[in-house]
Amino acid sequence: MNIGIAQINTTVGDLTGNATLIRDAYCKLVTQGADLVITPELALSGYPPRDLLFQGDFVAENLNHLDVLEQSLGEVPLLVGFVDINMQKGKPFYNAAALLLKGAPRIIAHKRLLPNYDVFEEARYFEPGSASTSFLYKGVRWGITICEDLWTYPFLTRELYHVNPAEELLAQGAEILLNLSASPFEIGKGAQRLAMLKAQTQRWHLPIVYCNSIGGNDQLIFDGASMILDAHGALVGSCASFHEELAVIGLPLSQGMHQDQYPPHAILQPARVEDPMHDLHDALVLGLRDYVHKCGFKHALLGLSGGIDSALVATLAVAALGREHVTGVLLPGPYSSEGSITDALALAKNLGIPTRTFPMSPLYQEAQHTLHISLSGHAVTTTQENLQARLRGIILMALSNEYGSLVLTTGNKSELAMGYCTLYGDMCGGLAVLADVLKTRCYQLAHWINRTQEIIPWPSLHKPPSAELRPNQQDQDSLPPYDTLDTILSLLVEEEYSLTEILDRGFPEKIVRFIAHTLSQNEYKRQQSAPVLKVTRHAFGLGRHFPIVQKYREG
Repeated sequence: MNIGIAQINTTVGDLTGNATLIRDAYCKLVTQGADLVITPELALSGYPPRDLLFQGDFVAENLNHLDVLEQSLGEVPLLVGFVDINMQKGKPFYNAAALLLKGAPRIIAHKRLLPNYDVFEEARYFEPGSASTSFLYKGVRWGITICEDLWTYPFLTRELYHVNPAEELLAQGAEILLNLSASPFEIGKGAQRLAMLKAQTQRWHLPIVYCNSIGGNDQLIFDGASMILDAHGALVGSCASFHEELAVIGLPLSQGMHQDQYPPHAILQPARVEDPMHDLHDALVLGLRDYVHKCGFKHALLGLSGGIDSALVATLAVAALGREHVTGVLLPGPYSSEGSITDALALAKNLGIPTRTFPMSPLYQEAQHTLHISLSGHAVTTTQENLQARLRGIILMALSNEYGSLVLTTGNKSELAMGYCTLYGDMCGGLAVLADVLKTRCYQLAHWINRTQEIIPWPSLHKPPSAELRPNQQDQDSLPPYDTLDTILSLLVEEEYSLTEILDRGFPEKIVRFIAHTLSQNEYKRQQSAPVLKVTRHAFGLGRHFPIVQKYREG
């Protein structure tokens, strides 16, 4: 059986565009010999539609497009994700899949297991399906599952559900499981996903056809990597990660078939070897590109400080948008080092992007005069540091207004966690590209980018990080060493360890409590941050819901 996998990049709410994308993919896959075509989860509406579901006639229009799509099909069935209406008690909608074949009765499956953790809010909108759905086609019984329907215990941190859709489908006589998915990327997720699918095939002795979404929608990045595994857990065929792809993969229907009996189009493939930095790079590039383009921008700009973070964001932006669509802005202030300018200009030359320079000292002096602020021989105050950062933000946002460019913020996750950033200053912008990337991981990514040639100037990687808002300033004046800070932050935020569990690992109690307290105190800043591209288990913003006003302190 030749399975057509439509790993397509849909846009939330673009019903007409998504329907066209699905129809075009279907036609190409049928031409290539597909016997059945499958799309990702909620391909027609885009995932996640969130409160668009309550907007006007959104769901009704999605159903209209489903009708039109059905009439355009030929003799090959299409399994497509869409939003269905619940006419009974409960939540108003279903996360659904429809098996469409022109002239044949429509078969509808409703998602059984609705995730309501991390970035997922499906229980807010959808009613869980009351039964699992299978169908007979070409003498084979196919079972329909939608994303979470396969993510059962022990592949979740705890047993969340009372039903097991795969078990129900097996009882119905299913011989192959189909899975429409919108599984967001995070570092290490690919290996976890493959292990889950492999274990499920071996548990139920059934092949699995897994079609995942691709592309960025707001903060979420979908990495694709669709695949087919046989009943023994061997990888029969797969699609690329981080790229759209239409693939026809042959799946032998005889479960007892040995590898040397597989037809040529079903040659078993080795599992893809993950490279965390390669995946992180490609995920950020994809998320940045889709955010900029799907929001209607053609150009991005950012401040270049000569440091590693702005160099990383500029490099990613060029990879995502092209050098002709990225501008670097130099904003030297009274405490900027000579290297901050030369390193920024060297980066721009390596990337081939234009730059503009706006010296900050005249504006800074005028602002101090207007506000009656003076150094008077004393050290630079926090007010004066933040004033410089906010003046830089004013210039970047003015350029954004003038040229219609999206401003990219350059702060990393370590800084955002500790509040080492200025509201309405370096936090100004439309997208926080690195805000889910810890500082130490920024260095790892920069070294990976420079693995074959110098793109990010080496001095940017070797000099001590500094905001350069007062004389001889270094980040370590206010923060613990990044190696220690990031290890503890990763345990607190990404792994959700308790203070006791962290202290049991031997970290100094004073440092651990300082980091935990500062993390909590700066929630108000993070909730005013630009949207954060999610690449780890727990990113700030979507999926991490902490109150700003709260008095709990662990221990």
